[in-house]
Amino acid sequence: MSNTVMDTDFYFSGQKSVYKGKVREVYTLENDILVMVATDRLSAFDVVMPRGIPYKGQILNQIATKMMQVTEDIAPNWLLATPDPNVAVGKACEPFKVEMVIRGYMSGHAAREYKTGKRMLCGESMPDGMKENDKFTEPIITPATKAEKGDHDEDISKADILKKGIVSKEDYEVLEKYTRALFQRGTEIAAKQGLILVDTKYEFGKTKDGNIVLIDEIHTPDSSRYFYAEGYAKRQARGEAQKQLSKEFVRQWLISKGFQGLEGQSVPEMNDEYIKSVSERYIELYESIMGEAFVKADVSNIQERIGQNVQEYLNETTFI
Repeated sequence: MSNTVMDTDFYFSGQKSVYKGKVREVYTLENDILVMVATDRLSAFDVVMPRGIPYKGQILNQIATKMMQVTEDIAPNWLLATPDPNVAVGKACEPFKVEMVIRGYMSGHAAREYKTGKRMLCGESMPDGMKENDKFTEPIITPATKAEKGDHDEDISKADILKKGIVSKEDYEVLEKYTRALFQRGTEIAAKQGLILVDTKYEFGKTKDGNIVLIDEIHTPDSSRYFYAEGYAKRQARGEAQKQLSKEFVRQWLISKGFQGLEGQSVPEMNDEYIKSVSERYIELYESIMGEAFVKADVSNIQERIGQNVQEYLNETTFI
C-alpha cells in the first residue's frame, strides 16, 4: 500500500509556481506550460482521505487524457502531451470559478436533495413523482462554485452566476454549449461499453488569446457517475439500487460509518484490505469505461519515474 503518490515536490526546468488541489498538483512553467500530476489521493465530500489508493492517479489521468483526445472535435482542450502515466502537460489558462455539472438522471447529490423535499436544484426543476435514479426528460445543468482545498463546493444557479459576474453571459453560453455537447458524446461513448453516463462535471478555462478550453478531468469515475445499462430498467421498476461505476461506493461506505464531511465528524479508518478493495474497484472502472485491460505502471519508485519522464519530455520539446 506504500507505493502511492500522496504528495510531490518536483522542480522542473523553468518552473515558476506550484498549486496543490484536492487530487492534482499543478506545476506552472515558463511559456505558459502546465504540468499536472494526478496523485493517488482520494477525495470524498470535498475532504481528502488520509491514505492513497494504488494506481488511482494513473487511472484518472489515462481516462481523462483519452477522453479529451476523443472529444477535441467538439470542445477544444488544454492538453499537449502525456509524458508519464500520472502526468498531463498542457497550456495554461485562467480557470472559470464554476464547475459545470450536468445530470441526466436524478442520482447522487440531486437525489439526496430531492429526498429532503427540494424540487429545485440550481434553478432547475425536478418534477414531483420521481424515484432515485430515474432519468430526467432532458439533462439539467446544475453548476457549483469552485472551492479551495478542504471546503465544500456550493450549488449555484445560472442566474446567480450572471448576477454576481462570476462568468459573463457570452462566456456562459459557450460553457453551456460545450457541456451539453460533451455530455452527449460521453453518453454515446458509454453506451458502446454497455454503460449509462448518469452525471458528470466539466471545468473550463480561458486562454490568453480568449479561447475557452476544457481543462482538468473528463468522464473519470471521480468526476462522473456511470450505471450498467443491462438491467437498469428492471432494477428501477423493482425499486432496487442501480449497479454503478463511480466513487459513489466510497461515499456510501463513509456515510455508513457516520461521515459526510460535516464539522465535527472524523474520517473513519481505511485499513489495508479496504484500500486494496478500492484500488481494485478503480481498475474495474477503468476497464469498463475504456473497454481495455488496465496496464499497471511501475510503482517501485513513482516519484523518480514521474520526475525523469517529465524532465525528459521538457528537454526534448520546444514551446513557443
